[in-house]
Parts: sequence; C-alpha cells; structure tokens
Amino acid sequence: MAVLKVSAQSRPTAVAGAIAGSVREASRAEVQAIGAEAVNQAVKAVAVARGYLSSDGIDVICIPTFAQVIINEQERTAIKLIVEPR
Repeated sequence: MAVLKVSAQSRPTAVAGAIAGSVREASRAEVQAIGAEAVNQAVKAVAVARGYLSSDGIDVICIPTFAQVIINEQERTAIKLIVEPR
C-alpha cells in the first residue's frame, strides 16, 4: 500500500477518492502531510472520504501519528493519518 502524500495544493475531493479506494481494496489508507496547509487539506479529505465510504456501509476512523521523513537530505516531521474501518 502506498502512502498518499498531500500538499497544500491538493484537492480534498481527489485525495478523498484515493483514500476511499485504498480502504475498499486494502482495508487501510495512510495519508502523509507536511505543513499546516497540507495537514488541513488532508483532514478535509478524510472527512469527505468518510462520506464516500458510508454509502458502502463502511465506517472509518482516523489515527494521527508523527512520521520522520527525509526531504532534500533534511529530516522533517510529517503528520501521518491512518484511516481504517472501525
């Protein structure tokens, strides 16, 4: 399962579709964002994905965690949102 990387310019509905597809296929999605605006888009996407999945009878939860990532040889802290069925 790939980590869905969200930026400040990501469209929440597009990310929500990817989250819903991943939950349907793999019973789990991991969304990663760095920065306040990217985290905002990621959280909106999770909220929209809950609506998409509820029509299929799937109720999901979101578990937020920190992740250390390397970007341009520098360590950065990202927010990782794990989305899985309740």
